[in-house]
Amino acid sequence: MCGPPTEVEAEHQPKIERATMVIRKRNKKREGTRFRYSAWDGTQVGFEYDAQDLFKELTDDLLYHGDLNAAMRRLMQQGFEDRDGNRMQGLRDMLDQLRERREEMLDQFDLGGIYDEINETLDDVVSEERDGIEDHVADAADSGDQRASDIAEASSTDKNLQLDMLPPDLAGKVRGLQNYEFVSPEARQQFEELIERLKKEIAQSQFDQMAGAMGEMQPEDLSPMKDMMAELNQMIEQRNNGEEPDFEGFMDRHGDFFPENPESLDELLEIMAERMAAMQAMMNSMTPEQRQQLQELSAELMDDMDLQWQTQQLAQHLQDAFPDMNWDSSYEFGGNEQLNMPEATDVMQQLGDLDALQQMLQNASNPSALAEVDPQRVEELLGNESAEALQRLSEMARMLEENGLAENKEGRLELTPRALRAIGQNALGDLFDKLMDDKVGSHRINRTGIGHERAYETKPYEFGDNFNLNIEQTVRNAISRTGPGTPVRLTPDDFEIERTEMTTRASTVLMLDLSLSMPMRDNFLPAKKVTMALHSLISSQYPRDYLGLVGFAESAFEFKPQQLPEVSWDYAYGTNMQHGFMIARRLLARQSGTKQIIMITDGEPTAHIGPNGQPYFNYPPSPETIEGTLKEVARATKEDIRINIFMLDPNNYLRQFVEKMTHMNGGRAFFTSPDNLGDYVLVDFLEHRKRLSSTGRF
Repeated sequence: MCGPPTEVEAEHQPKIERATMVIRKRNKKREGTRFRYSAWDGTQVGFEYDAQDLFKELTDDLLYHGDLNAAMRRLMQQGFEDRDGNRMQGLRDMLDQLRERREEMLDQFDLGGIYDEINETLDDVVSEERDGIEDHVADAADSGDQRASDIAEASSTDKNLQLDMLPPDLAGKVRGLQNYEFVSPEARQQFEELIERLKKEIAQSQFDQMAGAMGEMQPEDLSPMKDMMAELNQMIEQRNNGEEPDFEGFMDRHGDFFPENPESLDELLEIMAERMAAMQAMMNSMTPEQRQQLQELSAELMDDMDLQWQTQQLAQHLQDAFPDMNWDSSYEFGGNEQLNMPEATDVMQQLGDLDALQQMLQNASNPSALAEVDPQRVEELLGNESAEALQRLSEMARMLEENGLAENKEGRLELTPRALRAIGQNALGDLFDKLMDDKVGSHRINRTGIGHERAYETKPYEFGDNFNLNIEQTVRNAISRTGPGTPVRLTPDDFEIERTEMTTRASTVLMLDLSLSMPMRDNFLPAKKVTMALHSLISSQYPRDYLGLVGFAESAFEFKPQQLPEVSWDYAYGTNMQHGFMIARRLLARQSGTKQIIMITDGEPTAHIGPNGQPYFNYPPSPETIEGTLKEVARATKEDIRINIFMLDPNNYLRQFVEKMTHMNGGRAFFTSPDNLGDYVLVDFLEHRKRLSSTGRF
């Protein structure tokens, strides 16, 4: 084995070698609490984000399918950046690191060193003994005593024969040398030191398997562990028989064996199952010869039948309780760095931890599941950055709930009304960020008119003005004119009236194409984002306006703003504009003010509602579909409803059809793309409102 690296070497050695140094420190007692972090003291610099940042990252996913739980799972997988551009790892990054670390360890270590190192030491003992025998024969020959020389020669022949007859296996070789009378004091001392060390290592591996890393162990220290296992086996049998075991009493007597401080018998058994599974994986990873050699050697050196029986009983109980613990797992080592038994135990424990963490991260379906991961172990395995990222990811659901953006209903997160508004605001903000300042104009107009919206400004009364008298300013004018005192006498010149803004109302129905071609051409998300943004704009800036929502594919349907996040595209083929126009006209018939339909689509009409009330689909568009759609356009025109059409990726046929529609209706057509759809829709809507506010009509 090589000595420890120098400081300079350690600074430049690969990550896996530094990880090995960590492995070999695991005899230190580990704290077993879960997710314990120190308080922020102002010195730490790291990832910074709040609930609003988090929700903004979720917006596009929520716009696409409206499922908060699915959106959070995706965000957990991919990670994201904070407001300063710092990237937080996602589970995918951590899983990649886990796989790389696992491969690095397997490529570095050689598990066969457990067998080879012991065998080489025994060969050194035998070689030392043979040298001692030769020295003894030479000393007897040099003494001049022929009888002593003959006896030494005969003894030499017998001793060498005994050494030649030593069994090839480890256990047999150890047993033979234990019964052998050494000639060489050096060989005898070397063998005794080896046996003492092997007993300690086997005791340590047994103890680590049962009770974790608790410091250096001696063979005599196994007796308390045997008592612990006997009592644990008894508790398992009690529970299997329907009795209630005394878990607290057990922990009072044997708690030092479990630095993880388990809070229940189930948690304790799971901890022990993980340890025993890791030890079993080490045995499974050896060749059959190596495995047999070590098993026989352990039995030879630790001749305690009761301990072996208790261990076998506990192993069987744990395998029955945790059948999915990968008891049959094994690893293929391909490195050159040989390990002794304690080092191999540590490596197998680390590999087991890597696999357990990998399995937990792969199965984590929501942020709360990540709270079960031990952050200290994550830091040991993957570093501080991953441990911090894991903590941040586990807090996502709590942050959203505390900020009123999500609520937990029967274990499932759902969006709140505040969250729905936030989605719209985020979508609106994303679109407006792309526009130049003041490009879209404003809603306010310079002239005043008769209305009911106070402008919080006054003016002297003029003939023809609406007589919205401001009493306070009128009295003040009279006092300024005549001076203090009562009664206050008013004249027409004192009258001050309140200014009011011209109020207008627009009624809009947005028709959103939900046909299969929309997601296939990557048009669905931009269209959904525009819909959310327009709803947010109208509800916040023009609360008296009406916005109706209609989705159309093979058939059409009305949906409410609160349903927007869940609205998604339809797997059915068909673009039923005719049915959409029918529903839009019905919605607008109940409204006042100027009326318009905004339709976002990427295809020509290929479906309509037939005489039997059922949708009819045909591609290319049938004459009946075209005729039915244009009839609805004509009816909308007669009802003074303008139709503005935003076409995504239009083909020649769609262009011709839309031009025919706009010619009939007087509306407008916009040939656009997913990248600038939002610019067109919002600018057009705001320009429409600006003209409406200025003229009182479309």
